[in-house]
Amino acid sequence: MNKAIQDKLLALMREGRDRTESTDWFRVALGLFYLAALMTEEAIDFKRVDREFNRFIYHTLGKGHTITSVLQYMSGAKVMPTVESARFMDAFRRHCPEVPAASIPFLLELNLGVAKNISGLEASGPMADWIARSKAEVQAEVQAAAPGD
Repeated sequence: MNKAIQDKLLALMREGRDRTESTDWFRVALGLFYLAALMTEEAIDFKRVDREFNRFIYHTLGKGHTITSVLQYMSGAKVMPTVESARFMDAFRRHCPEVPAASIPFLLELNLGVAKNISGLEASGPMADWIARSKAEVQAEVQAAAPGD
């Protein structure tokens, strides 16, 4: 995680209306950056990466927040106001173009898949429903844009 990405995440965070919204936006955006960074064929030193993220999270939010808690938050119902917020999506697109907004459903599905593997529980609930709706919308857009037979 470099300084430029940190600055972008902090700028996005400042667009929240209050402390709770700012914190939620920060956690979601940071989690999306983390998950997007996993999409590489290179070997990942998770201890180093997690340490970098955890240091930044600690300096931004304080004690009690880690990349693990961010990813757990992103798999629960409490994340729904953020992912359903047009204001968040607009701010994320402007501040974080390195992570395409179209990849958000995939990244959140990846996160849910990891949570499922750890817990052994089936991925269901508001986040799973949102992912399914988002994927269906993207599929419908692709089909609508495809030339007729």
